[in-house]
Amino acid sequence: MERRQLLKKAKRIVVKIGTALLTTDTGLLNKRFIGKLAREIAHLKQLGIEVILVSSGAVGAGMLATNARTRPRTIPAKQAMAAIGQPQLMQAYTESFKRRGLLTSQILLTAEDINHRQRYSNARNAIFELFKMKVIPIVNENDTVVVKEIKFGDNDELSAQVTNLTEADALIILTDVNGLYTGDPNKDPQAKLIHQVERITQTITKMANLSNNELGTGGMVTKLEAAKKVTKMGEELIVANGRIKNVLLRIMAGEEIGTIFYPQADKQAAKKRWIAYSLKPKGMLVLDQGAVRAVKEGGKSLLPSGIKSSAADIFQQGECVVLADEKGVRFAHGLVKYNSEEIKQILGKKSSEIQKILGFINSDEVIHRDDLALL
Repeated sequence: MERRQLLKKAKRIVVKIGTALLTTDTGLLNKRFIGKLAREIAHLKQLGIEVILVSSGAVGAGMLATNARTRPRTIPAKQAMAAIGQPQLMQAYTESFKRRGLLTSQILLTAEDINHRQRYSNARNAIFELFKMKVIPIVNENDTVVVKEIKFGDNDELSAQVTNLTEADALIILTDVNGLYTGDPNKDPQAKLIHQVERITQTITKMANLSNNELGTGGMVTKLEAAKKVTKMGEELIVANGRIKNVLLRIMAGEEIGTIFYPQADKQAAKKRWIAYSLKPKGMLVLDQGAVRAVKEGGKSLLPSGIKSSAADIFQQGECVVLADEKGVRFAHGLVKYNSEEIKQILGKKSSEIQKILGFINSDEVIHRDDLALL
């Protein structure tokens, strides 16, 4: 399906805005760009398209408020600057959208919110309620409280997770470059813009070069990682230059702007998405060939008889594990009905033996097919 047909079907999109667009050359908040963005999103709303905005820029807004001229270097200083800047950033968005008759809302997330099923559902339900109220959800990472263990890493990853969370039809990442090039256009005058990526191969990956922009944390590499997640969930991702006039409207009209990464699979159900791409596995189960075929090709549940071994990791009932074949190739995630010690006792055994071995039985399956998601 060509770009125009794909985007014509999109009724809900995530738009991620990079720091380079939201800040001026001196690192201050670019309110003019925010006004341009609000105008375009208001127009998309009139066309019946729901928009979720993933916005960087809290630190830049904090710098504007405090008259700082250099970006903070230490983590506490960045967190403090983000705490100052986040309300300033939201005020800029609120004022710009209000001039176009639209309300905005603030949603601050950490990776822990995505990993926790109840908090994931709470965030999802809140965003869907905002859609009903015709309010623009604006999402950012909760930089003030986030630490390494619960950090997304960058807002490209966050935008991919929000696309997953809301089952959006497309993710548009606006940045300060035109898209993916065959080389670094700043160093190679022969570098050409790639308009379409059918599949992310090793060749495509090699073309990505990390950005040296001091204001942002991501580059084309992180955008490729986001593209891998989004396209595997059945959606397209577009990377484009946010400074192009009417860039969002022209992208949604099907114009060949930026680089589009095409979907690699059919759209997945919400729970399967969460299991496959939001949860971090706590352990690994290695399956024999018969069990691999049953899970991958037959859509079957995982029985204890098909498990060859369990890694040394400790995990609890209900937690996520990765499934691999005997060569170590990982092919699925699943939620286990038994903990790691219990699985070690029943692996390779028939389901009818579970009661005798453990003294109880939670389920005949170690992982039910409804709790399995192929990668």
